[in-house]
Amino acid sequence: MSELHCTHCGEGGLEPGFIMDQGEHSKGFARWVEGALERGLLGGARLMGRPKWEIDAYRCRYCHHLELFASRPA
Repeated sequence: MSELHCTHCGEGGLEPGFIMDQGEHSKGFARWVEGALERGLLGGARLMGRPKWEIDAYRCRYCHHLELFASRPA
């Protein structure tokens, strides 16, 4: 990925990181799921057959704004 700039303050040099998920049965990182949230019978999100993507997260070193990108299928 080319040099990223903060969309909030315009500074460059965003710091890479990730959005942690500590939920039950989680893989330790959050994913983006295509489509609006639909809940199943027990209240959890319906995920079967829906594309899921890993999220790349970057933090601005100056204003601390987060930039998130859905980067690749999870």
